[in-house]
Amino acid sequence: ITGGIGSGKTTTCKLFELMGIPVYYADDRAKWLMQHDDKLVTQLRSAFGDQVYNAEGQLDRAYLAGIVFNDRSQLNILNGIVHPAVRADGITWDQEHTATPYTLREAALLYESGIYQLLDKIITVTAPEALRVERVMERDGVDEAAVRARIDKQWPEEKKVDLADFVVHNDGQKSLIRQVYNIHQQLIQLAS
Repeated sequence: ITGGIGSGKTTTCKLFELMGIPVYYADDRAKWLMQHDDKLVTQLRSAFGDQVYNAEGQLDRAYLAGIVFNDRSQLNILNGIVHPAVRADGITWDQEHTATPYTLREAALLYESGIYQLLDKIITVTAPEALRVERVMERDGVDEAAVRARIDKQWPEEKKVDLADFVVHNDGQKSLIRQVYNIHQQLIQLAS
């Protein structure tokens, strides 16, 4: 499951979880791995310096963001370290969840990270940009310019929709529950 910031990926995933489908949240796992995976911690220290972790051993996200935010080459280095670790972790997670008809992976950067290549089907959650901006401003307490800066760093939503096998329209007009249920039924059929 992918989609632009504020599209409603998490809400959509929660509906699948209510139907008993396990969801791997790639961003959450990446944050956890960057703190707890010794090999990944070593790689991050090597690439960005020991100060990327504070005296208590916690990842200094603000420091790291300051390095990679305006420097595409540094961002590429970070992604080259973190994405393979998340990919491997996701494969392990999948192997632990074979008792369900299917599993889902939620990732904003599904295409950008290359994770999509491991998946059988792609669901894109979409919403009008103005609604997405409004949602993120309310959720994160940031201004419109900050949200638009984040949107500009992601693939265009139209491109994700074009590549999707299923599209969830989270625009407040169509029933989100009905759309998720219909996709769930199709995935159950495909899995059998």
